[in-house]
Amino acid sequence: MLASTLEFREVFPRYKDRDARHNWLPSNEDWDKIEHVCNFLSVFEEVTNVISGSKYPTANIFLPEVWKIKEVLNEKSLDENDYISAMACKMKLNFDKYWGECNFVMAIAAMLDPRLKMTLINFSFPKIYQGFEVARNIDCVHDALYQLYNEYVVDYTSSNAGQSASKSTEGSSSFGGNNSKFKTRGRMEFDQFINNADNIQPTKSDLDVYLEGIFLCSDDSDSDFDALEWWKANNLAFRILSKMASDILSIPLTTVASESAFSTEGRVIDVYHASLSTKTVQALLCGGDWVRPLYKTKKQSKVELGSTSIMEIAIPFPK
Repeated sequence: MLASTLEFREVFPRYKDRDARHNWLPSNEDWDKIEHVCNFLSVFEEVTNVISGSKYPTANIFLPEVWKIKEVLNEKSLDENDYISAMACKMKLNFDKYWGECNFVMAIAAMLDPRLKMTLINFSFPKIYQGFEVARNIDCVHDALYQLYNEYVVDYTSSNAGQSASKSTEGSSSFGGNNSKFKTRGRMEFDQFINNADNIQPTKSDLDVYLEGIFLCSDDSDSDFDALEWWKANNLAFRILSKMASDILSIPLTTVASESAFSTEGRVIDVYHASLSTKTVQALLCGGDWVRPLYKTKKQSKVELGSTSIMEIAIPFPK
């Protein structure tokens, strides 16, 4: 809204000249304030577009946006303009209240992005936290990552051992029979060797190998990078970690779309009428807005609605 207003900065004085009743012409000082506030809020607009619910982003992209907001709030809270610093201090207070506790899901998801890994944690946490909290939260995230990975290792090992036992039983029962499950003794022994070798823990785990380096991609491909596709392509190299990554990266940071978070109107239709097409909903809402003044009726509040249908809400014909 502020950006759109700035585009018509030269129009408002002309409108004042044409309409004598226009008593709210912004002064030059007001325009300067609008411009400073607009530049300040542009960062939040970018972040909102990134985490917009309509795009369904993976969870690895949130931490870089969070620490950037924290950095901007720290900077603007010391701004030379009092109205900017006052607004930033209130926002910073709410930010610190919400993000004071370390979000493990968001941090682990960022580490499971091959472009970020542990390097982003070491880089961003000093910008989000202060003093001893930096090292403490870094250690907590690191320990939580390995603890979660060890749980996946246990599940993988137990499920793999169960599959090996079932295959061994099927192989011994089918040997000597004339069916499609027939295997030679040599092939059975080789399969058993492969299963046993797969259960042997290597000197370095998948997680240790993964955290050793950073995946670099070009500037052109970085914006289109898909972390889930990368883990799918590297599934054989990281069998256990890829399963963990697919589970973590698919967790949404919020279940509320950004449009709903910043809207003051509330829900237009409830879940029982969500199958209506866009054109039908628009026609009903516009029809209700036109008919209400005609019959001098008012729009019902949510408390008064109860079980009222959307047809009665949109077009309240007199009974």
